[in-house]
Amino acid sequence: MAGRTERAGPVVPVRASPTRKSRPEPAAPAVPESTATGNGRKGLERHIGAVMRELRRQQMLTISDVAAQARISRGMLSKIENGQVSTSLDTLAKLASALGISLGRLFANYDVPGGGAQLVKAGEGMQVVRRGTKRGHTYHLLAYDKGPKKMFEPFLVTMDDASEVFPSFEHPGTEFIYVLEGRIEYRHGQQTYLLDPGDSLTFRGEVPHGPERLIETPIQLLSVITYGPTDDA
Repeated sequence: MAGRTERAGPVVPVRASPTRKSRPEPAAPAVPESTATGNGRKGLERHIGAVMRELRRQQMLTISDVAAQARISRGMLSKIENGQVSTSLDTLAKLASALGISLGRLFANYDVPGGGAQLVKAGEGMQVVRRGTKRGHTYHLLAYDKGPKKMFEPFLVTMDDASEVFPSFEHPGTEFIYVLEGRIEYRHGQQTYLLDPGDSLTFRGEVPHGPERLIETPIQLLSVITYGPTDDA
């Protein structure tokens, strides 16, 4: 009818697709351990839901925002985030696109074993006294094998008394030393080696070895001894 004006519905802002290549992909969120180590299909669903919820929150998006972009219902997205429903790869791909991430990011860190690293803070290594060492010569053990057989031993060795006479050491396995500070002349068998900061030396431990002369103190070096399967550590 002439002169009749159509009433427009409410204006709904359309969010631009976040999948543009210029936009960096968000970092993978930390996932609770209960979901990171999966338990079959249900475990995977909970993991995907937790990742999706955390990424959505990082981007300050509502469930409605993501659901509208992925063209699924808000109720369905809520169930997915809470691990209450299985969904197709096609739907997951749409949700990943709405969040600006790759599909593979939803599966990242799934079923990863829990950590169990051994941390020794600076200055807290166990002090060890080696046979024949006296003043001004300390060993700090930086890691401790808990099993019945040692696989390796890392030491932080400090020497600051140039007048000390050092004994010869002999032990199973292979030793690697790396000079951090100072200058030292190191003996292995009948050979001597001049070592400066940044220099390293690798040798068989059963051959007599040890410091020959401390040239510039204090000296600090990292010593790592590795034991093979037949070494009697």
